[in-house]
Amino acid sequence: MLSKNFVPPASPLEKEVPIPMTSSIVPGSLCLLLLSITRIYQERNLEGAFWFAVLLNLKHIYLFVAPAYFVYLLRCYCFQSHADGRIRWDSFSPVRLISLGIIVLSVFAVSFGPFIHMGQLLQLLSRLFPVKRGLCHAYWAPNFWVLYNVADKAATVSASKFNLLAIESNRTAVMTGGLVQEYDHVVLPSITPFVTLVVTLLAITPSLFLLWSRPRGPASFVRALVLCAFGSFMFSWHVHEKAILLIILPLSLLMLYKKKDAQLFLVISTVGHYSLFPLLYRQQEIPIKVCLLLIYTLYIYAGLGKMFGFSWSWSSLPLLSQAESLYILGLVPLELYNSVIHSALGLSERLPFLPLLLTSFYCAVGVTYSWIKFYWLTFQEKPRKTEGKMQ
Repeated sequence: MLSKNFVPPASPLEKEVPIPMTSSIVPGSLCLLLLSITRIYQERNLEGAFWFAVLLNLKHIYLFVAPAYFVYLLRCYCFQSHADGRIRWDSFSPVRLISLGIIVLSVFAVSFGPFIHMGQLLQLLSRLFPVKRGLCHAYWAPNFWVLYNVADKAATVSASKFNLLAIESNRTAVMTGGLVQEYDHVVLPSITPFVTLVVTLLAITPSLFLLWSRPRGPASFVRALVLCAFGSFMFSWHVHEKAILLIILPLSLLMLYKKKDAQLFLVISTVGHYSLFPLLYRQQEIPIKVCLLLIYTLYIYAGLGKMFGFSWSWSSLPLLSQAESLYILGLVPLELYNSVIHSALGLSERLPFLPLLLTSFYCAVGVTYSWIKFYWLTFQEKPRKTEGKMQ
C-alpha cells in the first residue's frame, strides 16, 4: 500500500505520485511519528499533540524533535498571524493552551503515575538518561563527534610520533576499542554531557526561531522538525546510530516539494541507510543488506530523477552534482573493503574496529554536509503571506 496523503492540495506537485513510506512498512514508533505529523498536516493539532505525547512516552529518543512540536503548536495553534506572517500577540488563546496542556499532561500522568506512586521516578530517570555510557555509542553514530574523535586520534598519533606529548598507551587505544564507556580525549578538550546539551541547543535554536517568526503551515513545521532531528543527532550525548531515521523519514515528506529538497534527500537517505550496515554484522547478512539498499536506491533515484526531469549519466547520478555523485559512489569501495578486503588482509583480529571507524567517519562527512545544506536551504526560503486565522 502506497501513501499519497502527505502532499498538501496547494502543492505544485499535486500528481498521482506514490510515496514509498507508509505505516505498513514503517516499524513501531516511527509509525506513530508519521501519524502525528499527518494530523498536523490535516490541522487536527490536538490529535497530533496527543499522538506525539504517546510516542514520546514509548521512546524518549523523540525528545530530539519535541522542541519543534512545542514551538509550532504554541505559535500556530494558540496565536493568530497577520497577513505578512507576523504574530498577533493580542490573539493568544488561553483555552487552546490549556487544551494542549491537558492532553499532554494526561498522557504523561498515565505513563509516569505508577512509577511516582511507587517512589521509583528517580530510578526511572536515571535509566532513561544514562550519562555514564560515554560520548559515543559502541558503534559511533556518524555525527560531529566522530569527526572530533578522529581529529583527536590523529593529533594524538602525530604528537606521539614526534614526542610532543607523553601519552599512555591505554589512553590512545580506549577510544577506538568499541566499548561503551566514558573516556577522555588526549589532545582536544574532553566533552561532557553539559557541553553536548549546550551545543545541541545552539544547533537547533535558529530553526525554532525561524519557525516562530515565519510559520508557513505544516511544511515549515516538518522542516523545523528535521532540523531539530539533525541538530540533536549531530551533537547530542551517546547518540544511537538508528536515530538517523528521525531525519530521513520526515524529510521524505518534503522530497516532492522542491528539487533541492529531493537532492538532499537522496544524499542523506543513501548515506543514512548505509550507516546502519554495521548493525547487520554477520557475513551471511551482507547480500541481504546490500541488495535491499541497492533496490531502494535505484528506485528512489530513478523515481525522483524522472519526476524532476533528470536522467542517469556517466558524470553524475540523477539530481546530484558531480561531487555528490562521487561521494555516494565512494560507498562502493568502502563496502568492498569492509566486507572483503579487511579480513583478506588479516586485520580482523588486530584492527577489528577499523571498518566501523571508516564507516562512521565517511558517513559523518555526508551527514554533516546534509545538515549544513538543509539549514541553508531552509533559511533561503522566501516568506510568503499567510492567513490570519488560527490553524
